[in-house]
Amino acid sequence: MGNEVLLDAGAVSRCRRRVHLEHDPAMREVPLPPPDPTAQQRIADATAHREAIVRRLVESSGPDATWARIPRDLPVADRVRLTEEALAEGVRYIWGALLRADPIGHRRGGADLLVRTATGYVPVLVVRHRITDRGQGASTTELTDLDPGHRTPDETRKVRSQPRDQLRLAHLRRMLQTYGKAETGRAVGGVIGLDADVVVWHDLTAGTWPGGRSALNEYDVRFADRLAVATAAATGGEPLAMPSRVLECRRCPFWPTCEVLLGELRDVSLVVRGEDAGELRKAGVSTVDKLAALDPAAEPPPMNWTGGTFADAIVLARAWLADLTVVRRTPHVEVPRADVEVDVDMESFGDAGAYLWGTLLSGADIGVPQGYRAFATWDPLPTVDEARSFAEFWAWFTDVRERTLAAGLTFRAYCYNALAENRWLFGSVDRFGDQPGVPAKKDVQSFVDSDEWVDLFRSVTDQFLCSRGKGLKVIAPVAGFEWRDPEAGGEASMRWYRDAVGMDGEAPDDEQRERLLRYNEDDVLATKALREWMSTRAQTEVPYMLDL
Repeated sequence: MGNEVLLDAGAVSRCRRRVHLEHDPAMREVPLPPPDPTAQQRIADATAHREAIVRRLVESSGPDATWARIPRDLPVADRVRLTEEALAEGVRYIWGALLRADPIGHRRGGADLLVRTATGYVPVLVVRHRITDRGQGASTTELTDLDPGHRTPDETRKVRSQPRDQLRLAHLRRMLQTYGKAETGRAVGGVIGLDADVVVWHDLTAGTWPGGRSALNEYDVRFADRLAVATAAATGGEPLAMPSRVLECRRCPFWPTCEVLLGELRDVSLVVRGEDAGELRKAGVSTVDKLAALDPAAEPPPMNWTGGTFADAIVLARAWLADLTVVRRTPHVEVPRADVEVDVDMESFGDAGAYLWGTLLSGADIGVPQGYRAFATWDPLPTVDEARSFAEFWAWFTDVRERTLAAGLTFRAYCYNALAENRWLFGSVDRFGDQPGVPAKKDVQSFVDSDEWVDLFRSVTDQFLCSRGKGLKVIAPVAGFEWRDPEAGGEASMRWYRDAVGMDGEAPDDEQRERLLRYNEDDVLATKALREWMSTRAQTEVPYMLDL
């Protein structure tokens, strides 16, 4: 039983090496880092979200609806027993279901909700992220209508890509089939998201995945692969997944283990990510040293290259060996400047909204006080008061622009990675367009499309190679900037925000509000310091890539 391989739905989305380590008997005694407080908080938030949803569903289902609500804190055996009793009785709605582990199919797992139809059960997930965007074509029912037979194409929503949701539904579908409880004739599953306004229904057999594959096709292929990886690990076979640095590593509890091994091997994935690292290993370029030894001016890629240019990868390897955070990829560093400049940094709380727009005005005097100014709502998100703070930000911002142009001066605004700011600029318009002071979408679009909106992340990407990542917290210190708060970072700010607004039932914490404002002020001070450094000292302080 110790080496029995049972995979949950998440295995098909996880790193293959992590699946190996989760099933390697040698890892059982290896201490793992303590749970990340932010991750623990996300779990707690998701639990609270599910409980709020089930209360609404039960209240709206009517007196004749049969419900089985299975507490998640019961022992596993009790949850499985209660689930099987509810399935045998044909209960219409089973909340918190935990299916018996399937040793033959090697699956384990449970569903937030199982809904009985005329021919069997369909799974429904309750998740704490957004599952639709403005558009059309999503297959939905009203939140309180849990019958997939009533689903219709939605004229106001399109499905937001959330592949893990569909893979989880496919996993549950296969488990229900194993026990003869799956709805026959079709393979569908539902998802209720953060907005909790509709149920989105996915056809798990539709060819909506790349290459015309269905969610079930994709799941089956991934599951077979992960099962082979886990079985090899559990039985002491030749490992089918070796460590390689990927995006998931940042939050993986096994990263300390992999980091040591990758460092000892000087593995090429320390500077080259994803499939390119794997292809380089196949071509015999397995270490940073071997990659750095190639000629960036003459060497063609030894394989089909997907990430940037191969020459850049060679230079990154050389920078890594020289312990350089950045090197210049252009002979001359330039960044657009103006007479009047505004740095902008937005703070959001997950998908719930943007609670703070921070600004830093500098340059020529146009009759508006210079320095840092914040536009915030301290009502817990989501809140309509977000419209008020956004409208005040936009009014101030527009006034600065108009005064600048009226004075015959040039204007530019700066952010770091415009994807985040643009998302909430347009998102605020979409959600609050009927509120006073919220601009028209065309006005926001006109600004975003203009050369007045400068994304410094793009400027850094175009002109530097960054061996340790391109985040502002990595690049700004190269320019000599340091944050005042030693814990400054996006994950930490989520915790501060909860305390600042009293999200967990405590009194709002004014000190945490001030901490968030300092953090946001430092972010805009960092972008200002970065572009000033790029305009002056970067040219002489950062080596040119062809000189390495």
